Amino acid sequence: MVPPILLASLEGLPSGPAWAALGLSYLLGAVPFGLVAARLRGVDLRRAGSGNIGATNAGRVLGRPVGLAVFVLDLLKGWFPAFVLAPWAAGEGGDPLRLQVACGALAVLGHVFPVWLGFRGGKGVATASGALIAIDAVVFLVGGAAWLVVLGLTRYVGLSSICMGLAFVAAAWWRAPGGAPDLAVGTGLLAVLILVRHRSNIRRMLSGTEPKVGRPKGAAT
Repeated sequence: MVPPILLASLEGLPSGPAWAALGLSYLLGAVPFGLVAARLRGVDLRRAGSGNIGATNAGRVLGRPVGLAVFVLDLLKGWFPAFVLAPWAAGEGGDPLRLQVACGALAVLGHVFPVWLGFRGGKGVATASGALIAIDAVVFLVGGAAWLVVLGLTRYVGLSSICMGLAFVAAAWWRAPGGAPDLAVGTGLLAVLILVRHRSNIRRMLSGTEPKVGRPKGAAT
């Protein structure tokens, strides 16, 4: 089901191309690159490490090079819909920014709730980052800086991702032109999703069992 905020974002857009772009964005986001990479090595990523199919768990289970490759592919799942599909669908008469936000959001939802895997996917951070790079690189850079600072101070990937999501919101509201807060609203919903998807990390951090970067433990983010 498409959230009401995304339905509202389609007002004034060509219905056919817009819906096609949204559908393709979700389907592309739902491609489980981490799971595919692990299967090629004879591993079911859902049964290894934390069980998450994202880049962090792929890196811890399969090694950093594989984790980096999965991260780049997951990032491109968000970049392509926002940078290519949305402008194509908006054409000359639509609102490119509005459709970029909607396509980016559908790509993230595809990653988090992939139809192929019973709607049980990753946490969406890399895919969201790709969409933001396409929409407003400054917002991404602010969030990326927050991620690096928090990771350097705490060594917690999950906490770094949560803080990055909050930084995205602050940067988007700062960048949002008057009367066009689409990106600000989109990043707000994204921050909520990141927070919800990292609730297990929050519990482990509070209990002192969350693994830190550089510590080879069985659990992963």
